[in-house]
Amino acid sequence: MAKTVKVFNLDGKPVEKITLPPIFETPIRPDVIKRAVLSIQSTRFQPKGRDPMAGKRTSAESRGVGLGIARIPRTKGPAGRGAFAPGTVSGRVAHPPVPEKKIVKRIPKKEKRLALFSAIAATASKEMVIARGHAIEGVPQIPLIVTDEIEDLKKVKEVEEALIKLGVLADLYRVKESVKIRAGKGKLRGRKRKQAVGPLLVLAEDKGLGKTARNIPGLEIVHVKNLNAEVLAPGTHPGRLTIWTMGAIRTLEKLYCGGELA
Repeated sequence: MAKTVKVFNLDGKPVEKITLPPIFETPIRPDVIKRAVLSIQSTRFQPKGRDPMAGKRTSAESRGVGLGIARIPRTKGPAGRGAFAPGTVSGRVAHPPVPEKKIVKRIPKKEKRLALFSAIAATASKEMVIARGHAIEGVPQIPLIVTDEIEDLKKVKEVEEALIKLGVLADLYRVKESVKIRAGKGKLRGRKRKQAVGPLLVLAEDKGLGKTARNIPGLEIVHVKNLNAEVLAPGTHPGRLTIWTMGAIRTLEKLYCGGELA
């Protein structure tokens, strides 16, 4: 049975009701979501591999047995320095990474689709949002749906005021307090800070809000057509606190209604 929920304005007051698309009734499958997220992450891996001839550009040969010396390959001449074999100076690596290795983990399209639908359904589960660690004491409803007026905001202060009235302030404060300096050499590699994942705002049309709100720590903004399992379930954990606009819900229904998992 389709679920009817309230729609809130920028003052945090309910103004109307809307029926959620059937996609929100999809069974939640954390195992499928995890596979889809890992598949997305694998496309960003840096390919690596050794030169197939590394350590092998030598005429070294073993001198055989009966000489009272090890049978490792040796260079020509009286020095007879060990070469070519693993463990010798400038020798080959025993089991090096190879460039032919397939590092991208692909999954079937239907499984990817199920993962997306399942991750969307998880955003409507209050238990899963709490289990993920979000602070939702002041949030009036899960899933939180707001009017399309939020897409017209032009200033960071206006966005912050709207989020405060919608009860999302506690979760943004949680993200701000979670910032820590990473231990180790990650500090030198563009990963100096670690912070928790905050709420997600899904829009039907980005009129500049993405640029306006990108300096609010923890808040991530995405167009409804760009949704994927990783955005909705960062770290493979479903149940992200998600704010949907009315337009995003309608677009979601147009994109996927009638083609859930048939």
